[in-house]
Amino acid sequence: MLRLPKFRLEEPTDVAGAVALMSEHGEDAMIVAGGTDLYPNMKHGLFEPKVVVSLGRIAEMRGIEALADGGLRIGATTTLAEMAQSALVQERAPALAQAASLVAGPQLRTMGTAGGNVMLDTRCQWYNQTHFWRKSLGYCLKKDGTVCHVVAGGRKCVAAASNDTAPTLMTLNASATFANDEGSRDVKIDEMWKADGIWNKEPGRGEILTSLHIPAQSKGHRGAYGKLRDRGSIDYPLFGCAVRLDLDSEGVVEDADVVCVALVARPLRIKKVAETLRGKKVGTESFAEAAKEAADLADTQAKPMDNIPGESLYRRQMVPVYVRRTLQAAAEGKGPVHHV
Repeated sequence: MLRLPKFRLEEPTDVAGAVALMSEHGEDAMIVAGGTDLYPNMKHGLFEPKVVVSLGRIAEMRGIEALADGGLRIGATTTLAEMAQSALVQERAPALAQAASLVAGPQLRTMGTAGGNVMLDTRCQWYNQTHFWRKSLGYCLKKDGTVCHVVAGGRKCVAAASNDTAPTLMTLNASATFANDEGSRDVKIDEMWKADGIWNKEPGRGEILTSLHIPAQSKGHRGAYGKLRDRGSIDYPLFGCAVRLDLDSEGVVEDADVVCVALVARPLRIKKVAETLRGKKVGTESFAEAAKEAADLADTQAKPMDNIPGESLYRRQMVPVYVRRTLQAAAEGKGPVHHV
């Protein structure tokens, strides 16, 4: 049986208290919300905090609020289940609701949080293992070692961003509010990533994500999320893609975006998607052809590696399939795209 190591649990009742605790304990402290990722990683010896600061008692960090301008504010400790089931999120940010509905399984979604999924640690099949397993191979770049088992001779960690909601938030031009001992700051989700599998986020480990803000989308907004995984539940993505389409009153594409995940250390935006789809009317042969061209762009730009479970060649073959299907689902106002 894998056991949690000893640690002290702190449960502040406001953001200021949580910030003070993180400042006081520095690198010895870590944040926990739902705990669905942190606690298993602690059991595996991947994280060894002496103090764990829980956000569970901070009421101001929970809930989904409709903003007067048509946007949304989502508290960081709002559960993934609440986000997936919210009529507001389904209406104003359908791809986000779909992505949240596909994270893990029902029990984990009732504990896992909006902020926790955004801040999810990168994953690698050589890293997310027991201490005994990792020690037998001499560890790796991400934890305790000097060798990358994915890229021969590699000197940069390529553990993959595997958070389903992150690419959808990027397509929605969302931002995150972080609290620290100097106050608070807003960071565009698009701009918070680094190409470093050890820590792939620009905000420091001591900063606390308090809320997500999604601006109002266009009247013709449509979105969808597609997720490739071994089973119909539980699994992290073998590949994920978020799609945004902005249509005019005639159903013609004015703008488009595709962002993919479970490839490299940061979510990957597929280039030239908007130029490929712009001017095409959904439901027509020209749109179907443009969607295939966009899928081919993803096939060229996305290069799955052996950093997560699943044969990389198979995952690469499925990239254009899932991008095309998810574009079609968004055009039809459907989704999510996944197998059951």
